[in-house]
Amino acid sequence: MLVPIFIASIIASINAASIASRSQSYPLPRAGVLGPKTTITVGNNVISPDGFERSATLVDGTFPGPLITAQKGDSFAIEVVNGLTDDTMFKSTSIHWHGIYQNGTNYADGTSFVSQCPIAQNNSFVHTFSVPNQAGTYWYHSHYSCDGLKGPLVIYDPDDPFAYMYDVDDATTVITLSDWYHVVAPVTRYFIGVEASSSLINGLGRYTPDIQSDLAVINVEQGKRYRMRLIAMSCDPNFLFSIDGHNLTVIEADGVLTEPLAVDKLRIFPGQRYSVVLEANKSVDNYWIRSFPNISGTSFDGGMNSAILRYNGAQQVDPTTNDTIAKMALEEWNLHTLINPGAPGIPGYGNADINLNLNVTNPNGTFYVNNVSFKSPTVPVLLQILSGAQDASQLLPNESIIVLDANKVVELTMSTGGLGGPHPIHLHGHAFDVVQSAGNSTFNYVNPVRRDVVNAGGIGQQMVIRWITDNSGPWFLHCHIDWHLDAGFAVVMAESPSDTLAHLNPVPTDWDQLCPIFDSLSPSQLGALDAYEQAESITPILFPQPHIP
Repeated sequence: MLVPIFIASIIASINAASIASRSQSYPLPRAGVLGPKTTITVGNNVISPDGFERSATLVDGTFPGPLITAQKGDSFAIEVVNGLTDDTMFKSTSIHWHGIYQNGTNYADGTSFVSQCPIAQNNSFVHTFSVPNQAGTYWYHSHYSCDGLKGPLVIYDPDDPFAYMYDVDDATTVITLSDWYHVVAPVTRYFIGVEASSSLINGLGRYTPDIQSDLAVINVEQGKRYRMRLIAMSCDPNFLFSIDGHNLTVIEADGVLTEPLAVDKLRIFPGQRYSVVLEANKSVDNYWIRSFPNISGTSFDGGMNSAILRYNGAQQVDPTTNDTIAKMALEEWNLHTLINPGAPGIPGYGNADINLNLNVTNPNGTFYVNNVSFKSPTVPVLLQILSGAQDASQLLPNESIIVLDANKVVELTMSTGGLGGPHPIHLHGHAFDVVQSAGNSTFNYVNPVRRDVVNAGGIGQQMVIRWITDNSGPWFLHCHIDWHLDAGFAVVMAESPSDTLAHLNPVPTDWDQLCPIFDSLSPSQLGALDAYEQAESITPILFPQPHIP
């Protein structure tokens, strides 16, 4: 990103009043666990997860939001109620169920202006979908604003082939990694370059070593084995994750089981998830859990970017461990899918049915994919398709829709240039095989990792992925750094538009009402009216003009 250090320092100085210091760390208070049929309310509340107090957009008043759990094969019916009231932030919302394929239920994907219009204030929408063949670690988040609306979603498999490897896998072993900002997202989205004020583990952290705000504590019993489910919920940074003195065995990447791989540190990008098995085989004590973000000038001083692994019987004090040197760091190309390994189609680069090349550039802070910057349409792409649009020339936004025929093998190559990398690329509606990881010169069509978010690498690198177009509908392909998506880093993969209506389950009546209600909203009902003016008061390094959310 451009000038991140300058803007980060400005943000850190804004309204820098903090809550009272606390010298003691406490066990993490876990929000209630919800089932697959539930109601959640999106609203505003003042919180201080890193010692700095601000209003946020939350699910059921907590950050992160409540854990939603289900069993493989379950059907979901989640009503999202919009109770937003804070005028400084957007007062409409949407929730994307990240990693869920939504096969036959594209309308429930929760992607604003791709699969639906946002949910207006004082309205609701019920997301109905099923997961017949999915189990693993997922999450939910807004595709409308990065102000705290995010939470974990876990689908358990009663026949998990790795069940013999661990003793504990429950709400206490879900670990969320996130960034936090002291300025609301409608303001920061206009900055050309911004860095987080702090990073959080399970919703707690410290933005300065001088403020001893609470840290998350994960309790373990000596001799037991734990399946830790790591979820990177950040709007921007990636994290280097480790637990002092302990190795971790990776068994899942983005909802797909992998052959077990022992590591001592792993880098996790926004949107990615890993399950790792931790064996509590060390002496009874406290150990630092570390989640180091790629934020300039940050450190572990005073417990920043950290949480505590506490063995039962250990004193309630901060750890004194210091284990930061990687000996077995995770490399993505060393991960191999466990079940049905192998990329689809004929092995060999360029041998797919459809071969796509996307080149990403970033002049002056705006992102372009093949020379086109994505701008959200006023009519969701799915609604356009259901209204009769079939060809790329008929679909908006112009030149940002890639139409794909049904049941074809797609091989996509992406290369990125300019500042702001590395970029985590997420494809909705699918998991894909990573036949070439960024930073690796070799291809693997035999047993590559299969996932739904991949690092596209930096300047001079490329990544190559494959998937089959067996899920008709429009699916977002985008950078999972929120500020980059706001700045145009996205396209839509429209799979077999002519088949979409027949492929979908009956579209709910309340889905049809989302756009008329949203389109009737006044500017004051949308919220964040003076966001651009606030941004101008902070820094002149902005995009040249506001863009409509």
